[in-house]
Amino acid sequence: MLFIVIAMLSSLAVAGLVILYVAFPHRGEKVPALPWLGDVLGRAADAAPVLDEDEAELLRLR
Repeated sequence: MLFIVIAMLSSLAVAGLVILYVAFPHRGEKVPALPWLGDVLGRAADAAPVLDEDEAELLRLR
């Protein structure tokens, strides 16, 4: 029973971080309530790989 509770809480925490990432740093905005978390997520958004337009054309299916 304890394992299920820990697994549920950890999955909720990860889901909350994903929601914060998509809602704020991914769009270039600051997290209003937690500036330190916004900085961490902003660094993750800057480190994420991005495809250029010419690279995206190479990956399209024909």
